[in-house]
Amino acid sequence: MDLEDIRQYCLEKPAVSEDFPFDQDTLAFRVKRKIFLLTNIEAFPARINLKCDPARAVELREEHPSAILPGYHMNKKHWNTVILDGTLTEALIYELVDHSYDLIVASLTKAERDTL
Repeated sequence: MDLEDIRQYCLEKPAVSEDFPFDQDTLAFRVKRKIFLLTNIEAFPARINLKCDPARAVELREEHPSAILPGYHMNKKHWNTVILDGTLTEALIYELVDHSYDLIVASLTKAERDTL
């Protein structure tokens, strides 16, 4: 799995857009105006920052200490950095992307959710 696989997966979700909000290397995926995934396209191995339920974030870090870390440059209570080095299954990575997307969708206003 690589960043292009993640990119295609994200862009298939309703109301998702991508942009480079900070610099030419930091790619963000948003649902409506809110970011649910950030990545540095130059990092190797590839890594993605994903929003996560705080209790689940801690569990994931304990279960996968070399592949899931506190969110780099993010609120470490609510974000994890997931390293795409082959340690984690594709199914788990996609599940974590879905979880991040779902958390952001839940934080949208009802009017915004109704337009998804």
